[in-house]
Parts: sequence; structure tokens; C-alpha cells
Amino acid sequence: MRSSPVWIPTLVLCVLSATGELPVTPPVPLDAPGPVLPTEVPPPEVPATVLLRLTIDRMGEVSQVEVRQSAGVAFDRAAMSAALRWRFQPARRGEEAIDVRVDVPVTFVPPVHGHHIEPVASGHDGADAPPGVAAAHGSGDAAVAGTSRGASGTEHSELFGPVAPQPPSFSTTIRGASQAPPPVAVGDFHIPVGQLADVPRRSASDLMLLAPGVMLANHGGEGHAESIYIRGFDAGEGKDVELRLNGVPLNEVSHAHGHGYADTYFIIPELVESLRVTEGPYDPAQGDFGVAGTVEYQLGLARRGLTASLSTGSDAARRLSLLWGPPEASEATFVGLLLRQGHGFGPNRSYANAGIMAQVELRVGDESRLRLFGTSYGSRFASPGVVRETDVVDSRMPCAPDSDSQFFCSYDPNQGGAGQRHILSAELQSRLKRGGRFVQQGYVILRQTRIRDNFTGFLLDTTPPDGERQRGDNTEGYYRGSTMGLRGRYTPGLTLLGQPQPLELGYVARYDDVRTRSRRLRDSGGVPYATVFDNQVRTTNLGAYASLRAAPVSWLTLRGGVRLDTFLFGVDDHNRPTEDRDGPRLPDESLEAYGFFASPRASAEIRLTPRLTWLTSAGMGARSSDAAALSDAELAPYARVASGETGLGWRLDGPLALEARGAFFATRVSQDFVFDETVGRNQPVGASQRLGAFVSARGTLRDRVDIQASLAWARATLPVPGASAWKLWDGTVMPYIPELLGRVDASLRGTTRVAGQQVDWNVALGHSAIGPRPLPLDRYSAPIFLFDVGTRARWKAVEVGLSVENLLDTRWRESEFNYVSNFRGPDAPPSLMATRHFTAGAPRAFMGTLTLHLDLQEDSP
Repeated sequence: MRSSPVWIPTLVLCVLSATGELPVTPPVPLDAPGPVLPTEVPPPEVPATVLLRLTIDRMGEVSQVEVRQSAGVAFDRAAMSAALRWRFQPARRGEEAIDVRVDVPVTFVPPVHGHHIEPVASGHDGADAPPGVAAAHGSGDAAVAGTSRGASGTEHSELFGPVAPQPPSFSTTIRGASQAPPPVAVGDFHIPVGQLADVPRRSASDLMLLAPGVMLANHGGEGHAESIYIRGFDAGEGKDVELRLNGVPLNEVSHAHGHGYADTYFIIPELVESLRVTEGPYDPAQGDFGVAGTVEYQLGLARRGLTASLSTGSDAARRLSLLWGPPEASEATFVGLLLRQGHGFGPNRSYANAGIMAQVELRVGDESRLRLFGTSYGSRFASPGVVRETDVVDSRMPCAPDSDSQFFCSYDPNQGGAGQRHILSAELQSRLKRGGRFVQQGYVILRQTRIRDNFTGFLLDTTPPDGERQRGDNTEGYYRGSTMGLRGRYTPGLTLLGQPQPLELGYVARYDDVRTRSRRLRDSGGVPYATVFDNQVRTTNLGAYASLRAAPVSWLTLRGGVRLDTFLFGVDDHNRPTEDRDGPRLPDESLEAYGFFASPRASAEIRLTPRLTWLTSAGMGARSSDAAALSDAELAPYARVASGETGLGWRLDGPLALEARGAFFATRVSQDFVFDETVGRNQPVGASQRLGAFVSARGTLRDRVDIQASLAWARATLPVPGASAWKLWDGTVMPYIPELLGRVDASLRGTTRVAGQQVDWNVALGHSAIGPRPLPLDRYSAPIFLFDVGTRARWKAVEVGLSVENLLDTRWRESEFNYVSNFRGPDAPPSLMATRHFTAGAPRAFMGTLTLHLDLQEDSP
């Protein structure tokens, strides 16, 4: 019996790189043995094709195999088993090895004349194979041919004798290299979630912690938007951070709870494939609210089939998720459902929410893809609000007298909120000749929220009706709106002096029509008794940008661009007085205003060594005005930010991949905001400035180890009036912004055998270190150190897991403030002495999870 030869197939590729900017050398097959014809099912009566998507890593190994088109479980497994043994010379961009993904069809051809024979390799399409040969061949724009073997593994026919094999061939299209576009700054991070998804997290918001210098706090409950601290900014719930989901903007204009309010709680964490976090205004594509930076969530589901997960844990927490990725489709096609419910870890912390997200990717011709995305979400949550530290220390809270009950207690049970969100989006991506690309997206958003909170107790109702006592300071913010928008970008794929010179042109068009209102509510019954503001707002934002990247020499890359934005505001104010000095009048008034700003951005990258680069960036950005603060025919003011950054980046590729970055930055903002307890939202305080630095590193070892760590320092100050703009270290320290932040995320995966069965396991750790936060009146909060751990084990389709958040059961304050309040009652004399207030952070919490990984495919003959 002849031994099995090794076939070295030829490779013919049409290469399309991820960015459309740099040429890619395709992978070259070195060893591609064909699949073994499965014996557990009858031979196919007609050709059966399995379409595989392969990830070929920088070492030329097939690191991941997915089934995009099924021919039945048995044939799928045979093709996948063979593909995992294939080896290649890795793809390269220039001299650098890169990961790529390729689509490869493998076809099983039935035997003829009813004879059982041993298959051999075919030619390009199997036409030259002798009768009875089972051929693996390809067609279309993505195909592979290899040897299909019978159960014995021999490669000859007993009927016809030995057959001389024809060279098998590969023909495939690289849909996109996995490498991210080049960063525009050291602080421009493309963060694949990958294995770090194993670290325990409450929601998709916590994924922002993977970027250095980010802290999240929440005083509003499970469902309220997170307060974001990033790069030395108190960005509130979105006023200084532009947030996007697959290109769809999430910041809400003129929201009653704060201009730019952005809730990411509706995003299903398991569907987040990666984040791009650009810290600072350095990319011309960044738009409104991108003062401290931009965070964009990219969705995808790598795991195919149906995944059902049920979790339960401390405080009656329950979580059900259902995820489905059709095996024959790409990662961009999925459906996800998430239900959450719980009592919370103390009084007035219950929550319940449900959401569904779905996306489908369709091919439109040979060079275009259409992505249709939709999500629907509803939430109801209670909020404990803030408590006075003196009342907790003196055991005056309306709870049991023990220290834990006092710490987690609440004054006002009428706080909390509810919200709904619905999004539809359609995005068309087209590849053009000469490496060009065109992307066009349209979207519609429907949104409604109602949030009730009380920061001061009984202090602000200074003019109650005669004979009535103080009615309370509870505030209700209401927001209902619809958003429609278009966005697009065009990259023509230009070359100059034989080098690609990527030019990108883009535009945005967004229209918002919203009703935003704030009212005071009675402490008893929650009935509204006064209107703070009530506006119908219409805002149109039209913007365009252009950017160009050029490499005049091999070691220098220059980038530059400019963005132009215009805003047209229309406001119907429904809360005007019914009488003025000229007599009675209607309580309604309309106004219009217009605003315009231009934001240039530039960077220079010097390649010091093949792995070490020095990148310097500078840029200007802006934040639009809250329409409620405008006057008729006003040239709308806006907050302007100027920022600069310089630092180093180092990268090592291979089985052990390492990336490290570090930079210094400086920022100045013309109009900043600080939290004001009397209105429960941030209010303007004038110009501010920042100095800061960060270092971050991430290391991965194949699919076994993934560790990321970061440390960031930032000092935010209000400049001395009349002082030089260059003295960024002078001035009063801004409150509530931590100066020092550290974060570590780590995941270790492995495989072991128990009772002869293979068991996959994982252990993960997350650690946050938060330095003292400055408070008003020269006070500082205590530092915070939190540890979260999780572990899981999987046997076949069954997986069990356990996560523990706040492992050391630390008593920590998630939010801290310092101001005057009166929570003793409506008849108590108000104190004019400021004292600390805080919202308690979550204690130790356990969560157990049972997950089923189901493959709903049926075997086909």
C-alpha cells in the first residue's frame, strides 16, 4: 500500500485589504491534506459543499475555522478537521506578517457506478478526476481543492489502479485583514474584546474600562447611563464623549438629564466584538461631543449556532440570554435576546429590562455588502439616590441600625426611571476599483426616558403656597425624541509616486426632534408642582470632513484633515410666564439659532525601528450648545477644545503577541461643566485645562492567555483668570475627577481531561484601582481597590460558570459629593454647612451561570 503524499497546492488570490490602503501579500499554502470522507453517513448522492471561513494567523497556522455554509454536521466536521491541519506561509502587509480571514468551499463529490473507491486529489474543478473520485474542489471567488480520503486513508482505486494526482488549487478572496487601521494618535485604541470577555462585567458599559484612564460611576441605578470619567474629564453621562454603535450616534441632544446623555446599557455584552476608543479629538471623523474622545462599539458574534445562558445570583439577580448565529453566515449576522431582573443590593435598587438586537449581512453583487441592524429595548429601574455621610455615621438613616444597613440605605423611594429605545440602521459597504471603498449608512432612532432623582432633600422649594410646608426637591427629567440620519465616507484609493496615499472624504446629516422637560415633584405621591423647563427642540447637524495620509519616506507618515460642522436649532419654549411688564402674554415662545465650527487635526508618525514608533498628534474639537440655553437669532456658542499628545508605541507579533503604548497629553477647553446638585445636572463653570499621561500594555498567547494593564494620571484645573494659556498646571483643581486610575484584566484558558472526557476551563480576573477624588471645599475621597473573578468549565455542549464581583467585599463609595442639603424633613431647619454625600457601591455579589451551546443543524445525506 502506498504512503500518502503531501500535496502543495497553488494559490490564486484577489486581495482586498482591510483598509484599502496598503498592498497585502496573500498566504501561500504549504501543506493542505484533504478531508476524510465521513463514514457515519451514506455517501452524498449529489455534490455536497461546505463553505469554511478560516483565520490564518501570523505563523501561517489555521487558528480558527467557522462554517458559513453547511452540508450537514458530518461533512462540516470532516472539512473543519482537515482545515485545522493546513499550513501556510503567512500573509504579509509589506514585510510584516498579519492575520487574515479567507472563505474556502470544500466539495464532496459522490462515487460513480456504485463502486466504493478511495478518493484522490482532483484538478481545479474535479473534471480531470477519474470516475469514482471524491473531489474537494472550489468555484466562485473563494474555493479550495484538496485530497479527500476514504476511511483507510489510501489514495488509489482498486478498480482503476494508482492515479496520478493533479495539483489542487486555492482561489479565495480576502474579505478583510484583521489588523485595525493605523491609529491617529497613541491614544487611539482598537480593542478586540476577545478572551477578555471572560472577565466579569455588569453590562457593555464596563467594556470601556479596557481603555486606559477610564472610570465609570452610577448614582442612578441599573439602567441609568454611566457617568464617564476619561482623560481627566468628568464627561457626565456623555456630554464630553461621543458614543456610537456600529456607526449610529447614541448621544441625545438637549436631554433633560444633561446635554449629550448616552445610555449604553441596552447593548448586549456578548455581541460586542471590539471597541474603538479614540482619546482626544485627533480623527477628522470624530464629531459632536468628541471633546474628551470617541467610543464606538462594533458588534459581531464569532460563535455560531445557538447559545442559551441562564444566570442567577445574589439579591435575586436573574439573567437570561439567547444568542444565535446561523452557521452558514458570517460573524456580522446574529440575533441576541437579553432579559435581566433583580432586587438590587439594598433598598430601592430593583431593576428589570429586556432587549433584542439583530443584524444580517447580505451580499449585493460581488463587491458590496449590506448590513441591516435593529434593536429594541425597554427598562425600568429604581434608584437609591445619595445619602449624607453624617446620617450614616450617626445611624439616622431609616433602616436597621447596623453599619451595613445604614451604609446601603436610602431616603427617597420615589427615585428611579424608565426608558425605551428602538434603532433601525442600514449600511452599504462597496469596494471600488484600485482599492477604493464607499460606505453609506442611514438610521432611525426612537427614544423615551423618564428619570426621577433628589440630591438635596427639602431645600429648594422656597416659596410654597401659603399655609403649606416645603414640598420636596424631587426632580423629574422627561425626554422623548426621534432621530434620523445619514453618514457616509469615500476612499478613492489614490497613489502618488508609487505609494498609496489614502484620502478619505466623509459627511454626516442628522435631524433630531425631541421634547425635553424638567419638573419638581412633591415628596408625597410624586405629583408635579412646578416646571423648571419644557421645550420642543429641533436640531439639524450637517457636517463634512476630509483626511489624507501620506508617507514621503519609508520611516515617516503624515496625516492631516479638517472637519466642518453646522447646527440649526429650533426651540418651542412651553414654559414662559403668562404675564410680563407689558401685560398678559401666552406661555409659549419660539426661537431659532445657528452655529458653525471648523476643527483641524494632524499627526506625524516616525518609525524608529520596525517595532517602535513615535507618534505626535494635535487637534481641535467642539461640543454643540444645549438648545434650551439659546436666544433667538443667536450665533450659537459652542465649547472649543484644543489638545496635543506625543508618545511611543511598540508591537511584537507572533504566537506571543505584545503591544505597549505610552504618551503625555495636554488639553484646554473653552467652556467646561461641573455637577450642580440644585439642578441635578452639570452646569457651566468656564474654561478648564488638563495635563496627563498614560501607559498601557496587552499580551496574548494564542487562545490561552490574554492580559491587559493600564495606568493613567490626569490633573484637571480651572485656570487662574488672566493667566497664560501655557500654564496648564496652575489653577483650582476640578472636583470629582480622579487623578490616578489603574486597571488590570486577565484571562487564562486551558483544557484538561476528566474521566477520559475533554473539559475546557477558564479563570479570569479584573482589578480596578481608583485614586482619591477631589471634592469641593478642599476635600478628597478615599482610594478604591476592587477585584472581580470568574471561572467556568465546559464539557461538550454544557458549560457552568461562577463569577464574584467585589471579591474582598469592600465598602466603597461609587459617587461622592460635597454640598448643603436637608434630608431630615420638610419642617427641619436647613443647615448651611456642606457635608459629604455618596452613593454606595455594590458589595460582594455571586452569580452562577449555566450555558448550553447548541447546534441545530441536521445531518444531510
